[in-house]
Amino acid sequence: MSSANIAAVSAFVDGAPPGELANVIADIKALTVDEPQLLQSASAAFEKYNEAQLTTVKLPGRSQNVLVTPYNSLGGGRYYDVASHSSFTFDHTTQQASAVQSHTLESQHTDLITSLLKSLGTHAVEHYTSSTYGVFPVPDSNDRTLAILLVANKYSPSNFWNGRWRTTYLLTPSASPPSLTGTLHVDVHYYEDGNVRLTSTKPLTLPLGAGAAAPEVVRQMALAERRYQEELNRGFAALSEGAFKGLRRQLPVTRQKVEWEKVGGYRLGQEIGGGRAR
Repeated sequence: MSSANIAAVSAFVDGAPPGELANVIADIKALTVDEPQLLQSASAAFEKYNEAQLTTVKLPGRSQNVLVTPYNSLGGGRYYDVASHSSFTFDHTTQQASAVQSHTLESQHTDLITSLLKSLGTHAVEHYTSSTYGVFPVPDSNDRTLAILLVANKYSPSNFWNGRWRTTYLLTPSASPPSLTGTLHVDVHYYEDGNVRLTSTKPLTLPLGAGAAAPEVVRQMALAERRYQEELNRGFAALSEGAFKGLRRQLPVTRQKVEWEKVGGYRLGQEIGGGRAR
């Protein structure tokens, strides 16, 4: 088993489109039948992918999804969820959760985290059909910074497309004034009779006044996300009327479709067939 093969498998995993990791794993297995241990050797790539993509999972016996991210990692493949007061083991290859235990968050910002989760829940219901969100103290920040996360997935494999919206914000409430930065990610894959993928990233620095409470933090997030959505819509419209339009096959001067069963009656058809135009 060579390091080049492990790197190749890791690259496949890293590039998996939204909702299609299982398909990528199946393809890797088909391509590496002589080296079945390659998948296990690429375990670090699976962990990196799931955490970066804000993967969601249902805990056994629960109806709500929870997040798998670098911000709520306890190490050793275990993660915690603030809202359900629980921790769990996550298998990065199968994307299944197990071994759920009780977990109590210890943070000086517990009240703020609770308020942010409440405001974020209202925001999610108003703006996303289905989403999963969480707020966690950032590891190695000495409890000074909070990560505010939301992911919305929409999969339609029967129509050959899948998409994911991710938002990651970092809030430092004790700064003067409070600091709120973030990144928005959009990833859409369309694969009917082709393979087209859109990935877009938007870094943000949002204004906050001194002592800004959770509703104001989420309000600024909502405004930024709406502006970004409008920006994307304008970009799509420009592509449709510009670059994409230039790639389309234009209609004849008559603005009518060619009736191929009558092509012999057209002058071009006669010339191709060796006849003479009348």
